[in-house]
Amino acid sequence: MTPRTKAQWRQIALAAREAVSEHARKAETAALITHIPSVIVEGTTVCAYVPTRTEPGSTDLLDAVAEVAGRVLLPITGEPGPLSWVEYSGADGLRPAKYGIREPVGPVLPPESLSDVECMLIPALAVDVRGTRLGRGAGFFDRTLGSVGPQTRLVAIVRDSELVETLPADDHDVPMGWALTPGGGLTQLQRD
Repeated sequence: MTPRTKAQWRQIALAAREAVSEHARKAETAALITHIPSVIVEGTTVCAYVPTRTEPGSTDLLDAVAEVAGRVLLPITGEPGPLSWVEYSGADGLRPAKYGIREPVGPVLPPESLSDVECMLIPALAVDVRGTRLGRGAGFFDRTLGSVGPQTRLVAIVRDSELVETLPADDHDVPMGWALTPGGGLTQLQRD
């Protein structure tokens, strides 16, 4: 059998996400929130993202991260290239933006401002046990990961079923060090 391509993996993952009920999403968010104290170092800078309707988590998860971290930065989309960032000030400070996502409003920080970030919570459709992350294919996060310092923990947030044995990888893919799932909590991944 021929291994699945990234496009096939994306199609499968997106279809599975559409099938997750609102009740299940809320339960997953509650479970993810319970893991935040073991993921986030108190008083640090954390990069996160605003989950879309089908992604695990919600603004409640962001609020839990902000409660522990000293500062939470969220990406804003622009031209292809590394993402720029704005400090999270709560769900009321978010506005609709491109790609059906919500973004914060405020002073824009350039990618270079990520050098002191302790942890980056990264969206993923799936991640494998070696740290290969499957994103949506636009490359926004892949182009941004070069801006973080070597101390930054890269954590992909996925559902339990989205932590898989193996995914196809390209040379430009930056491996994740960790996966955060509702049922399993924080799992260290085995980089090659």
